[in-house]
Amino acid sequence: MSASTLALIPCLPLLAALCTAGMRNGRRAAAVAIGALAMSALLALWALSQAWTGDAQVFPLADWLSVGGTRITFSLRLDALSALMASMVTFVGLLIFIFSTGYMAHDPRCARFFCYLSLFAAGMLGLVLSNNLLLLFMSWEIVGLASYLLIGFWFHKPSAAAAGKKAFIVTRLGDLGLLLGLLVAFTQTGTLELYAGGAGLLEKDPGTLVWGVGAAKLVSLLLFVGAAGKSGQVPLHVWLPDAMEGPTPVSALIHAATMVAAGVFLVARTFPLFEAGGTLPLVAWTGGVTALIAALIALGQFDIKRILAYSTVSQLGLMMVGLGAATTGAIGMYHLFTHAYFKALLFLGAGSISHGCHHEQDIRKMGGIARAMPVTTAAYLCGALALVAFPYTSGYFSKDAVLVAVYGADRPLFYLCAFSSLLTALYVTRQCVYVFAGAHRGAHAPHESPAVMTVPLVILAVFALGMGGLFGGALQAKLGAIHAAHPFPVIATSWAVALGGMLLGWVIYSGRDLRAPDPLALVPLQRKLWFDELYAATAGRLWSGLTALAVLLQEMVAALAELVQELAQATGQFFSRSVDGRLIDQLAVDGLARRFHEGGRAAVRFQSGFLPGYLRWVVLGTLLGGLFVHWLLT
Repeated sequence: MSASTLALIPCLPLLAALCTAGMRNGRRAAAVAIGALAMSALLALWALSQAWTGDAQVFPLADWLSVGGTRITFSLRLDALSALMASMVTFVGLLIFIFSTGYMAHDPRCARFFCYLSLFAAGMLGLVLSNNLLLLFMSWEIVGLASYLLIGFWFHKPSAAAAGKKAFIVTRLGDLGLLLGLLVAFTQTGTLELYAGGAGLLEKDPGTLVWGVGAAKLVSLLLFVGAAGKSGQVPLHVWLPDAMEGPTPVSALIHAATMVAAGVFLVARTFPLFEAGGTLPLVAWTGGVTALIAALIALGQFDIKRILAYSTVSQLGLMMVGLGAATTGAIGMYHLFTHAYFKALLFLGAGSISHGCHHEQDIRKMGGIARAMPVTTAAYLCGALALVAFPYTSGYFSKDAVLVAVYGADRPLFYLCAFSSLLTALYVTRQCVYVFAGAHRGAHAPHESPAVMTVPLVILAVFALGMGGLFGGALQAKLGAIHAAHPFPVIATSWAVALGGMLLGWVIYSGRDLRAPDPLALVPLQRKLWFDELYAATAGRLWSGLTALAVLLQEMVAALAELVQELAQATGQFFSRSVDGRLIDQLAVDGLARRFHEGGRAAVRFQSGFLPGYLRWVVLGTLLGGLFVHWLLT
């Protein structure tokens, strides 16, 4: 595979975004977007076959900057990790694109929606294939921009507009960390290439200290800030549940296969830096705390998509645990791959349920969906089983691998993850009982979604059930995982938390009047443990204070500028009137000329031009002269 062919994988969706930017016809825009992503998917599968049987390759593209001895080259890397990510993103994204044609069919801005989707896919594919941190960061920002546009796509809804801004601002905080890490890495190593024949950033030890901290530790910490922002780790998780305010295909795209995977992928891609910097325990414990907090909050939610959103946050935490507790990044990436399929299935299934229930999303107003929507129900339950890690589903194999890794690395963290998994099984069972069991509690009778929406669900259901068992071992082996023996306590715990959580949920909610108050939906959980209120009371007030201070300073500067202007005007008027008008005009220039003129006129009066008059003045002068001489002599 050549560099140009590999570059087509992200460039085709980018070209589709450019072509659909000015379109008005939604069907035509959908055809262009789906066709471009389908070709990218075929190329990604070809790249996967090349990477699976061959060695890793680096494909230089162009020199971005060359000044003196500094040279920044954009290049792509094809290895098992990047090829698997590209294949997963294109395949799951393609199914989401197809689902969107039915879900967004009646939206007047459907063409623009597919433009944004294509831009999103282009940024994500550029991110996973990049071999340069700067190119990765540029693609990272494209993903951030497209997510802002998609989350706030229905901007006429205040909640959607606020969610888009919230996602943009919070992820920008993480992006600042990534940018600083990029700059520190470049100043210490002189390169942004990840792999460059032994001279890449991941192939040599930065070694030196920065502000008294090892360079590898500092860079990995800053990169993890960026990863935590994109992958919704505590405390930067608050944007991710609100992202479900966008159309359901957006939720599936962001929460399952693409954007949230970017942070986990970044840690896996730069794993040698985290290992050299000794920051993997921080990654693991951050993930464990995130998994527990998100699972608790999910118990108190009633919006079907918001429950899945907090589930995504929790599962991302487990991925970080898999990365931080293992000797390679394979365990966390394995859970990422399985999660992409069953979480995309669950979000698309939630969209199908909402569509069939006339856009209702409150699970308290559902019920009886199983009879009215059998295809959607069967597919959704497959995803739910994979999410709770029911034995021998894809989620079981990948979550079991995470538990095995953390069992040998950190026993307290193992128990934390096990408890989070128990809560996962509990809230998923709670949701399924509310949605599928009993009689329908909504105002309108539900109906099954069209085939264009249910066929992608069926395909994803197959992967949700069978991917772990069929491909799990091969995935881990190719990514470099060390296959550890599964101790009996881990196996017993894995079965117990999955089956026990489902049983506990069934005991609590089966046969219960679901219109009555929920016993597990405690006020702190419904209020999301007051994270938003905490940010409003701290960061919000600080921002408001800084804003007020900025306004005050602006007013002070404006008043000072007005004062200076008045002083300048008064000074100008003083010089104009007193100095220029009186001193210069009246006394110096005009006054002197006027006095010469008056003196001349006075002298002219004695010049009458008559000779008798002049003789009289001569006689008078002579007499006066004689008298004066006589006076002197006497």
